[in-house]
Amino acid sequence: MSVDNKITKRKFDVVIVGAGGSGMRASLQLSLAGLNVAVLSKVFPTRSHTVAAQGGIGASLGNMSEDNWHFHFYDTVKGSDWLGDQDAIEFMCREAPKVVYELEHFGMPFDRNADGTIYQRPFGGHTANYGEKAVQRACAAADRTGHALLHTLYQQNVKSHTQFFVEWMAQDLIRDADGDVVGVTAIEMETGDLHILEAKVVLMATGGAGRIYQASTNAFINTGDGLGMAARAGIPLEDMEFWQFHPTGVAGAGVLLTEGCRGEGAILRNADGERFMERYAPHYKDLAPRDFVSRCMDQEIKEGRGCGPNKDYIHLDMTHLGVETIMKRLPSVLEIGHNFANVDITKEPIPVVPTIHYQMGGIPTNIHGQVVAPKDGDPNAVINGLYAVGECSCVSVHGANRLGTNSLLDLVVFGRAAGNHIVAADLKAKANKPLPANAAERTLARMARLENNVGGEYAQTVANDIRSTMQKHAGVFRTQALLDEGVKQIAALRERVGNITLGDKSKVFNTARIEALEVENLIEVAQATIVSAAARKECRGAHVVVDYEEPADSPRNPLGRNDVDWLKHTLWYSATNSLDYKPVKLKPLTTESIPLAVRSF
Repeated sequence: MSVDNKITKRKFDVVIVGAGGSGMRASLQLSLAGLNVAVLSKVFPTRSHTVAAQGGIGASLGNMSEDNWHFHFYDTVKGSDWLGDQDAIEFMCREAPKVVYELEHFGMPFDRNADGTIYQRPFGGHTANYGEKAVQRACAAADRTGHALLHTLYQQNVKSHTQFFVEWMAQDLIRDADGDVVGVTAIEMETGDLHILEAKVVLMATGGAGRIYQASTNAFINTGDGLGMAARAGIPLEDMEFWQFHPTGVAGAGVLLTEGCRGEGAILRNADGERFMERYAPHYKDLAPRDFVSRCMDQEIKEGRGCGPNKDYIHLDMTHLGVETIMKRLPSVLEIGHNFANVDITKEPIPVVPTIHYQMGGIPTNIHGQVVAPKDGDPNAVINGLYAVGECSCVSVHGANRLGTNSLLDLVVFGRAAGNHIVAADLKAKANKPLPANAAERTLARMARLENNVGGEYAQTVANDIRSTMQKHAGVFRTQALLDEGVKQIAALRERVGNITLGDKSKVFNTARIEALEVENLIEVAQATIVSAAARKECRGAHVVVDYEEPADSPRNPLGRNDVDWLKHTLWYSATNSLDYKPVKLKPLTTESIPLAVRSF
């Protein structure tokens, strides 16, 4: 350890930023290979947001009904509204059974069938025989699947002696003159000290950024830190206009009720007690994909059929499932009903509304987890020394809409793939590249601005304005006018972010400083989202702009999808606040591609 200008420097083979499911799956692979790995986390690893995932992890095991990876592949491509890259989707679906059985062997306590096999429940958009019938594909540990997965991976990492740096917040990527990533800067929250962590490889696994919205199922730590770091380092963010609203957030609280509720047979009802999804999706009913169900719910509310005194929510009815099934399969949902809605779900329905849940976009990567960006005519040129996995990345397996259960699958498939690819690079035989002279310059300038600003605004005031603006201008249904106005308002908020003032300038556990630094990440994500959304003149997946919807008898796609002009990925650059585009990969690795078609349910 050496100290230069009071900045501590440490060297590692790999630095992983984030200790959720993807970060810990990668770190396990690397630690088992004997690499010197540092895993940074703002919170204790088992408090990472993966712990909140409830319903299951998708894999075509075929334990409960006929299934194979081809059916999973078809459902994921269709669910993505054909914006997902089919090579990555095939890779994920083929790897799914392998990684689930690996988790089982690690000790993950899946629910069991009578014959001892892993229990699987139905989930929205998952079918057999290419859409003909529902399939049971979600491998579940009651409704605490993410909790079980995260604790299993943490235990395995402890066993393999992974180094965790708990309550550390990464600040900026360090790139050298060649553009290679050679480390990160980070703040140790306990002391407030700034550190430089040199690395032969940096792997981003910082999760999502759902806290750019006012009503969110995301934890308060989900402030888009990895995306902010990438954007400031000149790396584009891909497909940020696509955000998934989960249909069943507890009204007024935003706490998630798993899709597993509907997988077990829960029913959405309007004020008339009608199972209204039968009208919108006669075949899939309540298990249509999330973007579609959210819009149907919103439509019921807009047309006056919402529940409650203000007719502003929908009822999720589980009373017919019976106490025994709820206690066995949905115990957390029972607790959430009591704690957040004062409802006993065994006796009465619970109020729900669509709530922001998941980002489909992120840092562009390939199937090995390597971060890519356009260079010299190659839209997917690799950035040396940098990987990204999990929700902060965009590989892109989710396209314009993610199927339920594919998030946990994404974490472990690509966390493992990135780990394997890094191990194969034989880092032990390589030296760390020299740090540039200005390694910490960007971070020091940001911290100095916070330290020296006087008379500015409180960080959370600006953060709350970002959230309310995004909620209003980039919701379930969007209009071009709303999006265009949102672009202006977020641009004005970026100016205000630069004027944030710290009331408390102490160093030790100064959470106000951490929150102010988080707002600098929030604004990057918010601007990437609103600018990308305003530019996409079509409806696709979770991005529905009312102006571009087509009538049902239109010769074009009746949902308003425009494959001629918009079958492409968006790339947003922070430095210029500008957009570029790259083609969608419609060719899978080994199988036939799924031809473009209208999504119907």
